[in-house]
Amino acid sequence: MPATFQEALPFILLGLALLVALWIIFRASRKTKVIGEKEGDVLDDGAGPAARNQALIDAPRSVEINTGETSALANSDAVAAAPAIADAEAGASVPATRSVPEAAASPSPAASAGDDLKRIKGVGPKLVTMLAEQGITTFEQIASWSEADIERMDAGLGRFQGRITRDKWVEQAKLLAAGDESGFSATFGNNG
Repeated sequence: MPATFQEALPFILLGLALLVALWIIFRASRKTKVIGEKEGDVLDDGAGPAARNQALIDAPRSVEINTGETSALANSDAVAAAPAIADAEAGASVPATRSVPEAAASPSPAASAGDDLKRIKGVGPKLVTMLAEQGITTFEQIASWSEADIERMDAGLGRFQGRITRDKWVEQAKLLAAGDESGFSATFGNNG
């Protein structure tokens, strides 16, 4: 062994001993010690809900969700029946007022003479208006659509494109036109 290594050997051994002592001290302080009896866990059978979780459930909201009058008006049948230039969802801004244009407030004569197309799952007030603008007001008309009719109508639905086939409007309309309420409920669920 070289002389410098022999001179440094006591310091190396002392350093290793110090590292081992520090490791033992830190290792011993990391252990969790259970004092007293173990309390029941919330996952044990018959245990009540965790107090922290219940406190979060019972706490009031930090931010109140309020859709407000503007949202309620925008989702009303009268606004949905309005032409695209007056409909906030279609793009143009609608001021939040209680008055709705007279033309939008009263349904068109063609829409009132037909069936309630909103009974078809996936058809809401806006789609009823869009269909009425195309002269579609009865279940029988929709039930008689061919593939070409479906493609033509679907192209005019804008952001609602694809709904006709996805929601099976023709199948629903056939059952509703035939007055088969039980068949409709069994296949497409209850109206409600």
